[in-house]
Amino acid sequence: MTTANTHWVLTLVCKDQPGIVHAISGAIVAANGNITESSQFTSDDTGRFFMRLQIESAVPREHFENQIAPVAERYGMTWELDEVGRKMKTLVLVSKSAHCLNDILFRQRAGQLPVELPAVFGNHSDLQGLAEFYGIPFEVHPITGDTDKRAFENMLRTYIKTAGIELIVLARYMQVLSEEFCKEFEGKIINIHHSFLPGFKGANPYAQAHARGVKLIGATAHFVTADLDEGPIIEQNVVRVEHSDSKKRLVSIGQDVESKTLTQAVRWFAERRVLLDGERTIIFS
Repeated sequence: MTTANTHWVLTLVCKDQPGIVHAISGAIVAANGNITESSQFTSDDTGRFFMRLQIESAVPREHFENQIAPVAERYGMTWELDEVGRKMKTLVLVSKSAHCLNDILFRQRAGQLPVELPAVFGNHSDLQGLAEFYGIPFEVHPITGDTDKRAFENMLRTYIKTAGIELIVLARYMQVLSEEFCKEFEGKIINIHHSFLPGFKGANPYAQAHARGVKLIGATAHFVTADLDEGPIIEQNVVRVEHSDSKKRLVSIGQDVESKTLTQAVRWFAERRVLLDGERTIIFS
């Protein structure tokens, strides 16, 4: 291998059938490629085949795609080719809670998260200083009713197109997106919410959990769908807590696990490690 090589990531999904791995490997060899990482999975539930490959090759992208395309057509594949480590253009939406945004901004600046953040949008101005501390433009878009929400989503559609946004992250964004918007960007919006056993909804969930003596708290990162908090799950974490933990301590623990869980989900998505299988996700971690 020479230093002129490009490191590619190839993901593909198709109906499971004989010869897929052999055919795709042959196309990679024809493109003078060397496979450096390989993961595959067949879903018994849907009969679909999933694969993620990292490949080094010195040939131009067009030549690489020309080798893959006939194989993809033969097997009816949905596939994507990207450069390993390319920073994915990501828009973050926030309200007032800072913990998830702070973790994303810190890890992005530290080079631990392969995303590019052109802006942060908030329906309140509380986190403007935090975003600007990291050098990220912050826009305030207040929402007080349906008219504001429709106007915001229309503006958001235009921004996503013009800025080339590939991922939208709801970092404790406390507004419900419309069903139309969720469907339009299905598989491109990631949300985070707490996970209590049993579940507590409404105001002050940590106070409710403390009152009930909850022993496990956690967080779930998932794709956004029209069904609130019921989209395909990307990542989950849980932490054990004790009866001696105060409400304030529960909040702190919960915020830590939310931040960790959301950031991991964003990282996997940006690294092309998340593939959808209906209402489930396939994670090539």
